[in-house]
Amino acid sequence: MIVSVAYFILYFSLFLVLLALLVFNRRRYTVKLREQPRISILIAARNEEHTILRCLHAIEALDYPKDKIEVLIGDDASTDKTRAVIDNFIQGKPQYTCITITQTLGKARGKANVLAHLAKIATTNYFFYTDADIAVPREWVQAMLSEMQEGVGVVTGITSIEGNSFFARLQAMDWLYALGLMQVVSDLGLRVTTMGNNMLLRRQAYEEVGGYESINFSITEDIAIFNEVLRRGWGFRNIYSPHVLALSTPAPTFTAYLQQRRRWMRGSMHLPWYMAIIFILHSAYYPVLLPFFAYTSVGVMLAIFTFKLLLQSLYLHLCLRRLGRSVRWYLYFFFELYLVISSVILIIYFFLPLKTRWKGRKY
Repeated sequence: MIVSVAYFILYFSLFLVLLALLVFNRRRYTVKLREQPRISILIAARNEEHTILRCLHAIEALDYPKDKIEVLIGDDASTDKTRAVIDNFIQGKPQYTCITITQTLGKARGKANVLAHLAKIATTNYFFYTDADIAVPREWVQAMLSEMQEGVGVVTGITSIEGNSFFARLQAMDWLYALGLMQVVSDLGLRVTTMGNNMLLRRQAYEEVGGYESINFSITEDIAIFNEVLRRGWGFRNIYSPHVLALSTPAPTFTAYLQQRRRWMRGSMHLPWYMAIIFILHSAYYPVLLPFFAYTSVGVMLAIFTFKLLLQSLYLHLCLRRLGRSVRWYLYFFFELYLVISSVILIIYFFLPLKTRWKGRKY
């Protein structure tokens, strides 16, 4: 009983602090640049025939001089029509290059290996990373470069889901809520994490760590390179702005969703201790609340549940509003159910003795 009460006091105190930080410690971002340097966009593609055009059309629409962009695409032994789709699109566009990856560099494997090869042929000092199923916004390059100040080695944008299905909308809320929790910590100057589908690396920082081929292989290669860059003393920036909001296609099946989240959960093992505390406190809410019901009344339990739902909904509402987005009021309640159900399933799935499948490979 005493332990449960102490947990709820700590949980809600932390939530109120994070909410206050979200409201009062808001960073301002810009898309204005004094200079427009040449940049490289690196994309690893494996069996993406149905999504790669969406990605390339978004890059083609970037509000940045085309003669200052080189787009490097690595075809990672695709077994579908990915390469044919890419070749057809880039015909007559000299700023695009597509290579087929057949060899392994150093310790790199899978996607990390593709990106290592692309970095070798890049000719600029700024490496932008996105995925083949991602559509970046028009202001992406300017907004990311505006935070690449002296001493900064890595800049991270935000990503969400684009889709009209009920499940896709809940996934979108999930992404922006989790990223919103991370952002308030990042705004304090504390290291959090990055996302390889929306990331900018300074070439000098990348080469100082030896590239992907020199670091230990990780299925979350973006977090691995992020941590190595910061260990070298480079700074970071995380941006929570509509100017860098990239949109991913939703997981095509529930199995694919589970595999995706399993991979991310493995990557979360490398989060700093303060972020681990936040997520542990968050995930322990129902395991503590339900036994607590045995010692108290239905009214007390409902009051605790309602208070949590209100705080969470307010936090998410503010995150969405910062991006110029909104959802129907009833989705906040369904989002809570989504968190409960998905958390239980994912925790069980994570500890099953199974290998993680990713792009047709097992790790």
